[in-house]
Amino acid sequence: MRKSGVKVIMTVLLAVAAIMTCIAVGSVTIPLREEWLILQHKLLKAALPDSFDASRVSIMWSIRMPRALLAFFVGGALAASGAVIQSILQNPLASSYTLGVSSGAALGAAIVTVTRITIPIVGIFLLPMFGFAGGLITVFFVIAFSTRIDGNVKNHTIILLGMVISLFTNAVLTMLSVLASEHEHKLLAWQMGTFAGKRWYHVGILAVSCLIGMILLIRYHRELDILSFGDEQALAMGVDAPKTKKHLIVIAALLTGISVCFTGTIGFIDLIAPHMVRKIFGSVHRLVIPMSFLVGGICMSLADLLARTILAPQDLPVGAVTALFGAPFFMWLYFGKRGK
Repeated sequence: MRKSGVKVIMTVLLAVAAIMTCIAVGSVTIPLREEWLILQHKLLKAALPDSFDASRVSIMWSIRMPRALLAFFVGGALAASGAVIQSILQNPLASSYTLGVSSGAALGAAIVTVTRITIPIVGIFLLPMFGFAGGLITVFFVIAFSTRIDGNVKNHTIILLGMVISLFTNAVLTMLSVLASEHEHKLLAWQMGTFAGKRWYHVGILAVSCLIGMILLIRYHRELDILSFGDEQALAMGVDAPKTKKHLIVIAALLTGISVCFTGTIGFIDLIAPHMVRKIFGSVHRLVIPMSFLVGGICMSLADLLARTILAPQDLPVGAVTALFGAPFFMWLYFGKRGK
């Protein structure tokens, strides 16, 4: 078996282990054997032992499992979108977070909450739709404006402009939370990021979105490999670089927008995970995209585990935990590249 195959299998096993650990650990510890019994009971209608504590079934199935799966899917979606954005912009500092996509998506979701807009035909998909629209508008504005400034979206101008837009949208979110005091707690939670109180329908919507988004991204893996040589080389090899980039940005914004509108702004996973994957698996996007999803899911699952256990019973914002580790990584990456 190739070394890359062994690495893929190990990554998949680590992903499963991370999810199972997040389900098991908490104020009530659920051993692996009991996890398996509960899964059999819920999925296969198998009978539980008479002495089994029924409260553990509710804790695992209704609280722990939706939260663990949602954290994994959000981390995976953000990391995959970050890997794509870094590739198409040829900038190692680019990500959904640094380009302002996350904050734009959070603002779109906040507008729906504050204004109480309802569209009966759309139903529960209204929030993801506005999150996707907010993220997409933000990233296109950042790219268009940075191109107008210096005509080159490959340098650090786009990163700095994205961070400025992030600060602006976060300021708007803060103003909304003050003006709409009845929604203040929910808006503040969006600004800091949390997986608390999530249910199975959140997991279902995000799982379907991730499946569609990942299929679309993997279909572009050859184009992404070619784009790494530059737009001129890509055009010479038959790839319509501008059109392909727009398609990929829309897909990345879809993954980011839907993730953020349910959980809030969570940064740095989409920056860290793709770099880890490229160090381990190389730069071939046939592996980079799916492995970024898995590694991002693992990182987010562990970050959420820390957020809810490190100061238990207090639940920390998961965005604060990712920033605690991500900010030094960002500084090392930025200043390290400048030093070289």
